[in-house]
Amino acid sequence: MSDNDGKKTLGLRGGARPGNVKQSFSHGRTKNVVVETKRKRVVVPKPGAGKPGGGAAPSGDPSRRPAGISDAEMARRMKALQAAKAREAEEAAEREAAEKAREEERARRRAEQEAKEREQREAEERARQKAEDEERKRKEAEEAAQRAAAAPAPEEPKAARAPASKPAPAAAPRKQDREREQRGRGKGRDDNRRSGKLTLGQATGGEGNRQRSMASMKRKQERARQKAMGGPVEREKVIRDVQLPEAIMVSELANRMAERVADVVKSLMQMGMMVTQNQTIDADTAELIIEEFGHKVTRVSDSDVEDVIKEIEDDEKDLQPRPPVITIMGHVDHGKTSLLDAIRDARVVAGEAGGITQHIGAYQVKTDGGTTLTFLDTPGHAAFTSMRSRGAQVTDIVVLVVAADDAVMPQTIEAINHAKAAEVPMIVAINKVDKPDANPDKVRTDLLQHEVIVEKMSGEVQDVEVSAITGQGLDELLEAIALQAEILELKANPNRAAQGAVIEAQLDVGRGPVATVLVQNGTLHQGDIFVVGEQYGKVRALINDKGERVNEAGPSVPVEVLGLNGTPEAGDVLNVTETEAQAREIAAYREQAAKDKRAAAGAATTLEQLMQKAKEDENVTELPILMKADVQGSAEAIVQAMEKIGNDEVRVRVLHSGVGAITETDVGLAEASGAPIFGFNVRANASARNTANQKGVEIRYYSVIYDLVDDVKAAASGLLSAEIREKFIGYAEIREVFKVTGVGKVAGCLVTEGVARRSAGVRLLRDNVVIHEGTLKTLKRFKDEVTEVQSGQECGMAFENYDDIRAGDVIEIFEREEVTRTLD
Repeated sequence: MSDNDGKKTLGLRGGARPGNVKQSFSHGRTKNVVVETKRKRVVVPKPGAGKPGGGAAPSGDPSRRPAGISDAEMARRMKALQAAKAREAEEAAEREAAEKAREEERARRRAEQEAKEREQREAEERARQKAEDEERKRKEAEEAAQRAAAAPAPEEPKAARAPASKPAPAAAPRKQDREREQRGRGKGRDDNRRSGKLTLGQATGGEGNRQRSMASMKRKQERARQKAMGGPVEREKVIRDVQLPEAIMVSELANRMAERVADVVKSLMQMGMMVTQNQTIDADTAELIIEEFGHKVTRVSDSDVEDVIKEIEDDEKDLQPRPPVITIMGHVDHGKTSLLDAIRDARVVAGEAGGITQHIGAYQVKTDGGTTLTFLDTPGHAAFTSMRSRGAQVTDIVVLVVAADDAVMPQTIEAINHAKAAEVPMIVAINKVDKPDANPDKVRTDLLQHEVIVEKMSGEVQDVEVSAITGQGLDELLEAIALQAEILELKANPNRAAQGAVIEAQLDVGRGPVATVLVQNGTLHQGDIFVVGEQYGKVRALINDKGERVNEAGPSVPVEVLGLNGTPEAGDVLNVTETEAQAREIAAYREQAAKDKRAAAGAATTLEQLMQKAKEDENVTELPILMKADVQGSAEAIVQAMEKIGNDEVRVRVLHSGVGAITETDVGLAEASGAPIFGFNVRANASARNTANQKGVEIRYYSVIYDLVDDVKAAASGLLSAEIREKFIGYAEIREVFKVTGVGKVAGCLVTEGVARRSAGVRLLRDNVVIHEGTLKTLKRFKDEVTEVQSGQECGMAFENYDDIRAGDVIEIFEREEVTRTLD
């Protein structure tokens, strides 16, 4: 260490710069080390400061340091100093890097601005050059026209023209102009290389004809005026009426408000809802968002989509007479279809399995008097109650057919109730009067019990005696129907959108879903778009009851409609809509509503209900089946019949029911569920039959509903557990108890009633209380083992694994038998 002019510079380990470390002296003795950094000034006590003898003690010799600062302390302080300097260097480097990045960003923006300005100048230069070229070409064209219009100069001699043909100095500029013009044309070709492609502007009249709208120009001028006045340039707020359903997607909400999706999502996040544009929010939340954006809310329901098909009140002057719709109802085998055959002069019964009608048929008949009548033929079997109910709901007049030899039956009573519920007039047709045992008066008397009073009994209900075999009374029946229709004054408006009811629906192999529709109002045309229940479609073809193709169907006309996207339910209402989008939206809403209704009906709302349902399902044995039918009405009726089969122990579960042939999909479902397949008037295709044979799935075919219901009921009865019944066969009284070596206690008994058998069960009664139930180990008469002992005789009995017997106890002897149970 050196001493110059009373000051010394201390070299510190750790890389301290001389300019930042100072050492001061007082009378030649070191006091403190002063460290100056960019941030702060640190005073570090110098090792050995104040020690007698002056001078700095070496860092490795603590004995020479006054009031000692150790080497470790000195090293720690030096490390702290180095760390502070390192942080300072890092911060300086970061500031320098940030400054460099900002400078690069400013340079990039300047370059972009310059490039944009350069492109703008080039575009302006090109436009100016183009304008100059066009002006020059125009002038040249005018000059050429003037030269052509001028009179031609007299022809000079060749000798005189020869000097002029030589290139003159004035010709050089014209040659340069031609070269520049050629270059300009070449450049124009290069610039217009994309002109051959058709653009939107060219397709709508050319780019040169595109103009901004007047409203756009006004908005631009308003923004420029506000900007010139120094005011804020804001878009004019358009307040909209937003239709808000019960639930809406975020993106759809933004679309209805005409706002940016990002702004709507941001507003929802500020409310604490972390959602995306594809998520659905409830109506209350959406209403808050709409009000926040300054729009008006119009709350609507999902069911409002059906407002387009609401009932329209027709003007009285637009109504025109229409044919009446007559429904033939009655009991099984009372001759409904045969009577209709006689009227139609057709043979419908010949095509029905078992001679009964399985479907609802709709026919139009023209009488000899020129009156057109529409008939609906409904099945009479009890399983088709719902189908008859739908038949009564769409009808104007009910013809109740009652057999004169059978009188009023259960389905006759149901038909009367349906007709009364539909509030339609009734005509009683007493059929089969040609039979020897016919008694029409008994029919009239039996109808009195059900408040049906015919005219011959001084009532208001018309009654006609007819015979479908001989044709007796058919004319009188048609006259009665025409008279009743005239009284009703049936009218409809054919010049409006069609509305009708589905009488029957089926899935045809070649034609797809087919629905038999009875048009009730308006006219159904080919090509109309309609919605029916949960299905929609466009009328591809209309076929009448004679199998002929027609272009339209008016009120009270039954037709088959082709063009549905699915098979509707029998009884659904058909409505014509304006657009396919409306029909699709209504069908989707109805499908979702039906799905929610089914889910709610089968769901347990409380824990107790859930546990009770699980307990019931555990105790109930199910017979799963798959059912396919030819038409929708038959399928629905069979499913209803299946639901009525069973009791608390056994029930029938229809896994799947549908319309159409049995397919491989049905076989796969049946195999997975262990269920048989029942086909009603349908058959399995070849691949389905092969698959069923391979997988062992049973397929049964039926054409009469009686046989199907009886077989299912018999199969369900087989799942019932056999009933165990006890039959008391005798009583014995214990007189004495003996102990026998190797056997145990043996009861000496007297059979007081019935008989005691070795194979029977026994109960030991003490004071009329059962204390043991079991079997006999031995039954002896004297010393011999016997199988039974008659009443009044003595015997010895020993119980199996039981010895607590006393004198005076009573032994009850019984036998168990199993009784096979069946479903009612």
